[in-house]
Amino acid sequence: MAAGTVRGMVDDGGLGPDAVLDEETLEGLDLSGLDARGARLVETELVRCTLEGTRFARAQVTDSRLVECLAGSVSFVGATFQDVLVEACRFGALEVYDADLADVTVRGGKLDYVNLRGSRLRDVRFEDVWIGDLDLADVTAQRVTFVDCRIGRLDATRAQLTGCDLRGADLDALDGLAGLAGATITTEQLFRLAPALAAHLRITVDG
Repeated sequence: MAAGTVRGMVDDGGLGPDAVLDEETLEGLDLSGLDARGARLVETELVRCTLEGTRFARAQVTDSRLVECLAGSVSFVGATFQDVLVEACRFGALEVYDADLADVTVRGGKLDYVNLRGSRLRDVRFEDVWIGDLDLADVTAQRVTFVDCRIGRLDATRAQLTGCDLRGADLDALDGLAGLAGATITTEQLFRLAPALAAHLRITVDG
């Protein structure tokens, strides 16, 4: 992706409403507060960029990478991700609700709050990620996998999960227990979820 490499701390890298970036590398840019709604990123890399308050609503991100990017809050509401790698990023609030994600890998980094509410996920993989709060309420997900992840709270309310593998997720708290139907968990996870499962099924455990 040598073509179109942009360096510096002032340039917006050509991003803006409905912008098209093809085979670009945006490195070390401060893109805080930028409105990039409807933008198309194709074979594009965002490397060590600051995305504080950046809005990528309805953006289309294809064959692209976000590497070591930082933001207290960044929005990809209604966006489409296809063949995307998010690596070693640190986001306070990552808003990705009502979005479409296919063949996406999130690897490393720390995400305090990830809002995927109402999104469609297919072949999404989380590897070695610390997630404080993961909102999967109302999602439709196929083949979502967690490997060596720590999740403070998972909300699966009304989720529809097919082939979702939670065995590699260390879960501290869970909301929407019924939404786990179709997921795969370990025996240890089952024991930890047993009290919540009993409460959900109105089972009284005595003795």
